Amino acid sequence: MSRRHRKHAHANHERWLVSYADFITLLFAFFVVLYASSQVDNKKIAQVSAAIEGAFQDLGVFSGNAPGPVLRAEAAPPGSGAASLDAPAMERLTNAKRLEGIGGGYGPDINRLKHDLEQALGEQIKKHEIDMRVTPEGLVVSLREVGFFNSGDATLLSDGEGTLTRIATILNAKGFQIRVEGHTDNVPIHTGRFRSNWELSVARATEVVSLLIEQHGFDPKQVSAAGFSEYHPIASNKTEEGRKTNRRVDLVIVARTQRESEAAGRSFGQ
Repeated sequence: MSRRHRKHAHANHERWLVSYADFITLLFAFFVVLYASSQVDNKKIAQVSAAIEGAFQDLGVFSGNAPGPVLRAEAAPPGSGAASLDAPAMERLTNAKRLEGIGGGYGPDINRLKHDLEQALGEQIKKHEIDMRVTPEGLVVSLREVGFFNSGDATLLSDGEGTLTRIATILNAKGFQIRVEGHTDNVPIHTGRFRSNWELSVARATEVVSLLIEQHGFDPKQVSAAGFSEYHPIASNKTEEGRKTNRRVDLVIVARTQRESEAAGRSFGQ
């Protein structure tokens, strides 16, 4: 009786190649997705670059003769996903960010403007007729009642007109957006002309706005008026000194250019 020899199945030692091939395929797909998501539209980068450069030059952050664009989209390496900046542009952009932090996001040179006003108004500042402070919105120039108005009245004093002229000469040359705010203390008022502190605060603000437009040539689109009565104090109304501080007209300089104002108006209209 012949014996049958059982054939043993050949062991496949290359089955790992199947799993490896699947892994390589998935890895390839993963990197394709990463590459696709990292691509940017260079045309859009160039448009953004031109818009940023134009806005910063209008605000006076960059000098008008600064060579070359702020951002160089065409110099970005393929697939990098970002535009490159040369060293001078990086420095200017850093300065703009610093000014944005202290100037309410509009980027004017607040320190330079404050210095110019202090030089022109040194005497009034010493007399505590004028005070200046930097806020998130911009530079605020406070015209205290003691140097500009009689108590309970909204007609600017003659000395106050001279001081306002010096302020207007500096501000009108810069093209800043200015909001004029009237403020009072919490002592009730009721006269033949004003029935409340609301009316007094609004009347003082509009008086200053009228002088800026009619006598100093301000663009009416760049100036606005508001009255806040006693409700935005900067000192305690419990003391006479605090009440004197609160009776004021604030010039809030927010430094929006005409181009920005028109753009904002178009956006609002849409």
